[in-house]
Amino acid sequence: MTISTPLRILLASALLLISVALLLASEQARGHGNVTPQEVDTGKLPELGDEVRTENPFREGNELAKFQAEAAAVGESAYAGNCAGCHGIRAMSGGLTPDLRELSIWDDEYYIGRVRNGTDRGMPSWKKTLDQNAMWAIKTYVESLPKPE
Repeated sequence: MTISTPLRILLASALLLISVALLLASEQARGHGNVTPQEVDTGKLPELGDEVRTENPFREGNELAKFQAEAAAVGESAYAGNCAGCHGIRAMSGGLTPDLRELSIWDDEYYIGRVRNGTDRGMPSWKKTLDQNAMWAIKTYVESLPKPE
């Protein structure tokens, strides 16, 4: 059986599209599969408890602001071990993930929800891996970084 040239081109194009779609699907499915969660030593930060807070307690002007410097130091280490692989060194996103330096104080509730519950677009849930001390320490660290230009 002989296949005409236009049909060959159509079949080759279809195979190429299928291959690209499968490659993209495998990357999406893999998502954060290669990230091994790292334990976070929250040092001498006060225990925040189980009730989820919707505002960064370590931020200047908040109840635990005196721990801001320590929280930022803990957050830097926690970020490097758990977040930098996807969100970039010093939170400088390469464009595939949100640039966390662009979050504002008004985004605290959004931030804690995303970190705790993950997303359907590849971000895993961290609520079984990181306690909220570590999560807010990471936010404190990110807030200490210069904003993007």
